[in-house]
Amino acid sequence: MKSYRKVLAFNTKTRRAFINITPQIQECLRESGIKEGLLLCNPMHITASVFINDDEPGLHRDFEALLEKLAPEKPYDQYYHNGYEDNADAHLKRTIMGREVVVAITEGKLDLGTWEQIFYGEFDGKRDKRVLVKIIGE
Repeated sequence: MKSYRKVLAFNTKTRRAFINITPQIQECLRESGIKEGLLLCNPMHITASVFINDDEPGLHRDFEALLEKLAPEKPYDQYYHNGYEDNADAHLKRTIMGREVVVAITEGKLDLGTWEQIFYGEFDGKRDKRVLVKIIGE
């Protein structure tokens, strides 16, 4: 069995962002040479997420609205966590959106549905962040 590992780097200009990383993930798969197996993709930070959904701007605004209702950024003092940092909402948003994705690989392609895309969700941006891509298979 072969194994491939790559770390992608991100630094968003905004506190929150949704970035379609499907092209970078497809490039990782191509680099790996693996034709049958599994791909794991996860952020290496507790205030970011990797998830699968549709790449539709209205849906992204809906995600933002829902997350802000469930875990509003402000007022900062509403959270026990906030003291040294002001990112409790980012931790909660990450929990809601999930940590990672696992995608099957068949015949050298990601087994994604028709509209499925892989996204990096940033909830406490404006600094360097990393995303792990790990592929195993033959």
